[in-house]
Amino acid sequence: MNEMLAASLRSLDDAIGRLVRPDTFPLAIRMISPGEALPEGVKVPSQSMGEQWIVCQSIGVARRYGWSIAVGRKDVVCPLASIAFGFHAPNELYSSGHAAVGMYCKDDTAAAKLEAEVWKFTPGKYEYVCVAPLNRANFEPHVVAVYGNSAQVMRLVHASLYARGGRLSSTTGGRLDCAELIIQTMLSDEPKVVLPCNGDRVFGMAQDHEMAFAFPWRYAAEIVAGLEGTHKGGTRYPITVAMRETVTMPKTYQEILKQLEERDGTGKS
Repeated sequence: MNEMLAASLRSLDDAIGRLVRPDTFPLAIRMISPGEALPEGVKVPSQSMGEQWIVCQSIGVARRYGWSIAVGRKDVVCPLASIAFGFHAPNELYSSGHAAVGMYCKDDTAAAKLEAEVWKFTPGKYEYVCVAPLNRANFEPHVVAVYGNSAQVMRLVHASLYARGGRLSSTTGGRLDCAELIIQTMLSDEPKVVLPCNGDRVFGMAQDHEMAFAFPWRYAAEIVAGLEGTHKGGTRYPITVAMRETVTMPKTYQEILKQLEERDGTGKS
């Protein structure tokens, strides 16, 4: 890894740490193409641990344990994620909505439409999803992802719009947030606000107060500048709530204070 990339990763991690303060590690995510070597030190669960991890689980481990993880076709036991990331081509049973009907949709028509609109890579385009904490990554990410509460995600939205203005647009189906976090961000080449799905909550341990924010690596310098600029402008985290007014105490408190002031000669003139 060259020094310029290492410095950029450190700068971004520092800005997010100081100005957003997420509870878990911000993540560097890279899709590994066929023939591309995995970054040094990355754990592949099926090879190094004899286990099979799905994508949202791997993201959870990376952001909570601080491990660098790569999962591919032999690891991902969730067929929906495996199809979305192009490790398997979809089949008729999947496309018919078999996995969604009754659980997420009332009938085959709705379920088939839900699956059809999942963000997907072309089958075979990539071999692995590689994810690592931003401050430990030794590769150039395609996507940076940060989990936080709604105020922290709001600050990242502010940062992404600081130089460009406008608005962000994101889509969600309430499931397969791994695809929305990574594939949606890469294919649209724009920052995204992501709602953790049920699977991420069950297997990735996403908490009820958490959302996620993802952006292409090319936005890194803009995000740093945007966080710094909006912070300087007074939009900060923790949120600077309105606290600078004289509060009203209960009547009994007022009576005690009045007696104290009269006794000690400190009453208001």
